[in-house]
Amino acid sequence: MTDIASFYSDVARQVDEVLDVLLPAAEVDPARLHEAMRWSVFAGGKRFRPALVIAVGRAFEVDDAKVSSTAAAIEMIHTFSLIHDDLPAMDDDNLRRGKETCHVKFDESTAILAGDALHALAFKAIAEDEKLPVVTRLQLIVGLASATATPDGMVAGQQFDLEAEGSSDHIDIERIHSLKTGALINFSARAGALIAAADESKVAVITEFADQLGLLFQITDDLLDMSQTSDILGKTAGKDAAAAKATYPGKFGFEAASKMAIDVHERAIASLEPLGGRADLLRDIAGNILSRTS
Repeated sequence: MTDIASFYSDVARQVDEVLDVLLPAAEVDPARLHEAMRWSVFAGGKRFRPALVIAVGRAFEVDDAKVSSTAAAIEMIHTFSLIHDDLPAMDDDNLRRGKETCHVKFDESTAILAGDALHALAFKAIAEDEKLPVVTRLQLIVGLASATATPDGMVAGQQFDLEAEGSSDHIDIERIHSLKTGALINFSARAGALIAAADESKVAVITEFADQLGLLFQITDDLLDMSQTSDILGKTAGKDAAAAKATYPGKFGFEAASKMAIDVHERAIASLEPLGGRADLLRDIAGNILSRTS
């Protein structure tokens, strides 16, 4: 069994080194904007999505360095989404990863621009990645755009989530979260397979696993929002219930959602059977998501 804590620590170190190169230095004009970008990007976190890119790459014997720019690009997209999600017009939150949110630390306009810049730089990072063939870069750019935008990506999921506030009994919760959370997780896994030039059957296995993993991540995130404190989570606990967000425990109850997480974890593990022992790290990641406390 993998030491998941050490794995995430190693991924964070690798990806942060790449991000430090890809992002403008804080002293470069406009300095306030670049400081805000770095404040949010380097605020902490497990780097779960980059870790998934790297883990899938390792399953297909791809060196970490070959996937590192794509992993960093995905983290930039994820951070852009967090910055915008925390804005007063969205979730209006003041805590993220245990620190002040970008608009609180700086200001709302700078936070919006920081998110915009990270969004653009993510695609630039992939487009200029000379470690990858041009055709692979194009596949990754299209895939990341689809996972981010509408109608099948994270932005669409955020819109559906906003529209569902206060009416969780009558909405398609799986649709919301398969887009808002699952789309980028799915792409993270598929990206590792694309870079590895895995055949269609292997990509299909990774896709099915990633679908289940994204669902598992969201269910456990919802459960933690109800059961943990803000200090442990690094973000405002109980925010979902206060805003009448569409959540799994809110719709099905805490115990039923907990059982659902166990069932989804089992499906995720079963989906990896065709990959045999090469998928052990992915199994450990799924187990870690099921048992996480923050």
